[in-house]
Amino acid sequence: MSADSAADGIRLGAVPGPRGADLPLPPSASGGRHDGDIANGLEEAYWSVYDGAAAKATVGQVLARLPQIVHQIGRLAWSADRTATLAVVVLQLASAAMTAFGLMASVAVLRELFAEAPTPDRVRGAVPQLLFVVGFLSARALLEAGVAVAQARVTPKIRTGLEREFLTLTAHVRLEVVDNADWHDDAYRANDRGLFYARQIVGQVVSLAAALLGLVGTAGVLGVLHPALLPLLLLSVLPVGAAAVRSARARFHSFKRWNALQRRVRVFSWLLLERDAAAELRSDTAQGALLEEHAGLTTRIAEEDTRLGVSSARLALAGRAVGGIGTGITYTVLGAMLIAGWLPLAAGAGAVLAIQAAQSTLTRLVDVSHMVYEHAMWVSDLLAFQERCRTLQPRRSGLPAPETVKTITLDGVSFTYPGKDTPALNGISMSLRAGQTVAFVGANGSGKSTCARLIAGLYDPQEGGTVRWDGVNVLDMDAESLQARVGCVLQDPVRFPFSALANVTVSRGTLTEADPQRALDAVRASGAQQVIAALPGQWDALLSKRFRGGQELSAGQWAKVAVARGLYKNAPVLLLDEPTASMDPRAEHAVYEAVLRDKPRSDQITVLISHRLASVVSCDRIFVFDGGRVTESGTHQELMDLGGDYAGMFSLQADGYRAGAGEGRTA
Repeated sequence: MSADSAADGIRLGAVPGPRGADLPLPPSASGGRHDGDIANGLEEAYWSVYDGAAAKATVGQVLARLPQIVHQIGRLAWSADRTATLAVVVLQLASAAMTAFGLMASVAVLRELFAEAPTPDRVRGAVPQLLFVVGFLSARALLEAGVAVAQARVTPKIRTGLEREFLTLTAHVRLEVVDNADWHDDAYRANDRGLFYARQIVGQVVSLAAALLGLVGTAGVLGVLHPALLPLLLLSVLPVGAAAVRSARARFHSFKRWNALQRRVRVFSWLLLERDAAAELRSDTAQGALLEEHAGLTTRIAEEDTRLGVSSARLALAGRAVGGIGTGITYTVLGAMLIAGWLPLAAGAGAVLAIQAAQSTLTRLVDVSHMVYEHAMWVSDLLAFQERCRTLQPRRSGLPAPETVKTITLDGVSFTYPGKDTPALNGISMSLRAGQTVAFVGANGSGKSTCARLIAGLYDPQEGGTVRWDGVNVLDMDAESLQARVGCVLQDPVRFPFSALANVTVSRGTLTEADPQRALDAVRASGAQQVIAALPGQWDALLSKRFRGGQELSAGQWAKVAVARGLYKNAPVLLLDEPTASMDPRAEHAVYEAVLRDKPRSDQITVLISHRLASVVSCDRIFVFDGGRVTESGTHQELMDLGGDYAGMFSLQADGYRAGAGEGRTA
């Protein structure tokens, strides 16, 4: 299942209780939940933590945090492009001034026209003021275009800088951090939401500033016309603002309900479309069940859309009604001021224009404030996550790891995974020497791979244990230089969407430099030579079906490429963790012959982890793991003579092979 669906916490069913406990009959309907419970089966997704936050906050909380948000976004913009940021600020202020001056010029035009009867002379006298209005509006248009250009320069730089820093930090955090599920949720949330809103929020802050400056400019114009008009502005715009707040909150709450349904729809859509699920979906003829669930969900989504539309219409009607009452009171008072002679007719007409502009501006200000408040939470979450990652980086000080190593010694090494109570390793001690090939064997979860990762410097020993390279504690070494000295080949290798050559040479940390002869030697030794030779384009073939012309390899072919990748690294330590599990017997035999027998290196320590004990017979030393401890060690013959766990496992596998061969001959 994808990361999205797994993170959404879909529980498809679990059987509690000890193994062998009585299990009651299942309910007659085995499908998912429906009707009112259809969205309740989802836990809070990592990427929806702050959705609807503005709907929960009070107006005071939103207003109190806006200055902090503007400062934070301004700091990001300033660090990304100072010139463009300064241009946005200056041009936005100038644009707001043009709006205010344009409104004042409009009042002057009205004064010329309506101070007395609008004679032809007065119309001609108003032309210069009208030209001023046109000039101010044109200047505002140019300034707003300048703001857009400067914003277009700074916004992508903020996103690019944050994304580059985010990926650099997350790609280098210590491996045990990546094993923590909570860290994964935080990482995906920061990536999915924080980086997305970091790109949008600059424009939203600019819109917020424009609306706020426009409102201030309008209030200033009214104050110039007559100070008594300012209370009228509040009476007129506050009902409109209250209606806008209620409408915005209704949208956010509806989004929360709609989002829970939409997340589940995505899960079932993924199952219907995903290639990995296609074969089993058809063999189980499960399409009808998934389509039925999908139909139920989409029906609920349509109902939620309808409910929101009706609710929005009602709120809009109520807002206009309340706003109309406030506007009516405003115009009544304004008329009384005109009758009493407190305000000239031309000034009254200008006040009407200003009040109408303020209503529109305040509505926009409320909507943008809610968006900025909520989206800033995601950006703050991203920045906090990046700051946390800075404290989780590997050691970058200390001695560089040696180019070669003669002895690696583990002394009392223990390790417990985050969130676990039982240690994966408990007091492991061993010595590995250059020129040796050693094997780690044991049941799943016995500690083999964990021990290998400690040797590779991917984990640090805990509880006072030490790992030493030629007597030097690895904790005194730069962690990444240590990891560069170890070649790891894992059972499920990464399938990089690169060329065949790059998939081999990426183990050296660069795609721009490659040693052709070393690459050829590596693929010959791993058996990948025939795989690459059969590809269209051979070394240049793109190994990913996600791209046009990309090629697809089988699991066994990928295993050969992964072994070649480990060999190409040419490291003093080579760790092979079940690298041939997906290979056919002949290919597996060829790899072990090449890596373990044909070309032993006197300057390299080779560690093989395998469940197929026939492959470890010729190893110089075999360590048997059980429950995080080494319970036996020695050569194959010594362990067979001991008659312990290793001998029992080896004999069991040998009997199975013989039984299989006998059945084949009988057949």
